[in-house]
Amino acid sequence: MHPTFPLLAVTDFPKIRRVTIETLQVNLGYRCNQSCLHCHVNAGPNRTEEMSAETVDAVIAFLDASPMVTTLDLTGGAPEMNANFRPLVRAARERRLRVIDRCNLTILDEPGHEDLAGFLAAHGVEVVASLPCYLEDNVDKQRGKGVFGASIRGLQQFNALGYGAEDSGLVLNLVYNPQGPMLPPPEASLESAYREHLGEAFGIRFNRLFTIANMPIKRFGSTLVSKGQFAGYMKTLRDAHRVVNLAGVMCRSLVNVDWQGYLYDCDFNQQLEMPIGDARHPRLHIRDATAAALAGAAIRVADHCYACTAGQGSSCGGALGDARTEVGSCAA
Repeated sequence: MHPTFPLLAVTDFPKIRRVTIETLQVNLGYRCNQSCLHCHVNAGPNRTEEMSAETVDAVIAFLDASPMVTTLDLTGGAPEMNANFRPLVRAARERRLRVIDRCNLTILDEPGHEDLAGFLAAHGVEVVASLPCYLEDNVDKQRGKGVFGASIRGLQQFNALGYGAEDSGLVLNLVYNPQGPMLPPPEASLESAYREHLGEAFGIRFNRLFTIANMPIKRFGSTLVSKGQFAGYMKTLRDAHRVVNLAGVMCRSLVNVDWQGYLYDCDFNQQLEMPIGDARHPRLHIRDATAAALAGAAIRVADHCYACTAGQGSSCGGALGDARTEVGSCAA
């Protein structure tokens, strides 16, 4: 795999600071039942990194010491494959936190996870589900043969439990990633296309579609380097940079935790090994931190940050503003 950090480290990206911390994003490990081409953590079935019960306890202690944190955002890999996933969900919900599960949908088909959807519904967990297109060929090309069919079955299973239904309180959001080195199309128009196609073809309903730009790091970044497309993609991102998006980038109100418990400004910095640190702790561990102490701190930036501010902007919650391009589709 081609390293991309040397191509990103020297940057003129604007300096930004964290405002406060409303969201704690926890990466429970890199093990996954899929190996997607766009994956920025290089997750897959052969990865063994996994958060321990001891570190999960440290996460809970951080939440108890940080009342300003209102959202726990669980990611991976497939976070549900970690045996500590369900205890952490229960602990967070007991504390009345909003909990998000970033679910790849196909995990519902895996042995041992047959009751996962029911568990998430019973605890009121918000599901953010990856579905990079509403067309089967495009999804299977990016994520593997049969993934589209399994994803549709997963969405139908969530719908049967009430997810996506008006006034159910069970939120189901979908995530789109482009197929290659291009910006996502406008979020609102693509959401309409998803809603129409998935509703008519499969009877699927959902709350929102999030469009997220591919990060030029790890597996996707290495592919760009191999194809001679890295410089061109970076030019696309830099040319589309919008200063107005800086106010809404997720790192200003979020802190990320890796599977070992070390803190980062975002999941992308985690993968580039750019930890939060100071003179005493070059890598700050969650057991040594509180949200209040991290507020107002400078955020570490590199050239990959342009992926978050390009065009309509991109974050874990989708676009940050209005796009400057016209209607697109996931078939592009």
